[in-house]
Parts: sequence; structure tokens; C-alpha cells
Amino acid sequence: MSILIDQPAWPAHGTLWSHLVSDSSLEELHAFASAQGIPRRGFDLDHYDVPEARYDSLVAAGAVPVDFRGLVTRLRASGLRVSGRERRSRPGGATS
Repeated sequence: MSILIDQPAWPAHGTLWSHLVSDSSLEELHAFASAQGIPRRGFDLDHYDVPEARYDSLVAAGAVPVDFRGLVTRLRASGLRVSGRERRSRPGGATS
């Protein structure tokens, strides 16, 4: 069971963003995010969007750095991945 983070590579709002996920449960993900002061509004159905400025502190807190492909592979294997189609059909689903 791990919290995973990809490299900051997703531009928005004047910064780059990473995705923070769990490879086992949303409860684990929410607990980690809460402990690190990441607001719940950053949660997007299966991941948190976190700004580049938080990357090093999240890794120091135990998030495991992976590339984007590795993150998606492990998220799919966990059964927690929300597809783009599902994301668009769910209320509140974003497109990140």
C-alpha cells in the first residue's frame, strides 16, 4: 500500500501540478492528504491535484515518486481509476 505522486508536469493557474493517488484505498489517500494539509477541494474522483511547490514535502512525508505511466498503471490495478468517460458523466467530475 503506497501513496504515489507523479512529476509536476500539468500546467494550470501559473504553476505545474502533480497527481497524488493511493494504490490501495481512497481512505488511505484522504488520510495522507489531510495529514499534509491538502484541501479536499483538490480531490478529483481518484486523485488529488497538488502544486509543484508541494512536491518535495509530499515525497519527504512518504509519497513515492513514479512517472505518470507508472501512476496510472498502479491506479488501474488497484481498481480505483476513474476513466475519462466516467469522469465526464459524474457530477463534479473535472477533466484533469
